[in-house]
Amino acid sequence: MNEKDPIENPLERLKTAATGMMSNIKTQTVGEAGEQSTPSYVDMDTIHALTKDWPAMSKKSVEQMVQKYGPPNEAIPSRLIWYNNGAWKRTIVYRDEIPHNFPQPHSDTLEQVIDYQVPIEMFTELARFDGSVIVERTKGEVSARCDMEAANILALNLMHEIVMGKLTAEQAREKYSEQTAAFVMNRPAPYAEKLQFEVPKGDTMDTDHVTIGDNMVNQAKEKFKDITGTQEV
Repeated sequence: MNEKDPIENPLERLKTAATGMMSNIKTQTVGEAGEQSTPSYVDMDTIHALTKDWPAMSKKSVEQMVQKYGPPNEAIPSRLIWYNNGAWKRTIVYRDEIPHNFPQPHSDTLEQVIDYQVPIEMFTELARFDGSVIVERTKGEVSARCDMEAANILALNLMHEIVMGKLTAEQAREKYSEQTAAFVMNRPAPYAEKLQFEVPKGDTMDTDHVTIGDNMVNQAKEKFKDITGTQEV
């Protein structure tokens, strides 16, 4: 065993577990849980320097988000991040494109996040609907990732209708295709124009429940036997 490796050091394992437990208690009782926003902004010279060699679709997403929401709050070579912009808890434009063929071939470059708690039994149905609708159970968030904001709005509106039992995944896919075609052809597409439901503001996290208590007691007993050679504790 390599005692210098924190993962391999038995004492370090216990310290890490204890730190995690104390951090959990502090965050849930006196702190702010979840990802916190960055209040400052990145200057446009930095944005231009970071994104000058990005792919065309990623640069287009940056251009559209800056035009609508102003400069981002954070910027690193692989992504730009806005917090609390418009209806969104967080908006991310990625340098690296993700190919996606539903409802037509495009590249996912723009992800937008809201607070939303999805019942566990609906996860599979949402996955059937759209692989770029991403559910974060613990954080209590749902995001949509596509090539333009209207597509993300559309995806989340249909996500909500699936969760509410108004549409099946297949029905939502049909409606997504119909509304996308209408939007692209500059015809009325209300589901792509604004969120059609009230977005929750916090209190959507699912921290699950503790299951390790009895296991820790049993492991402590076994550890005592290992150390002392005792058969009974």
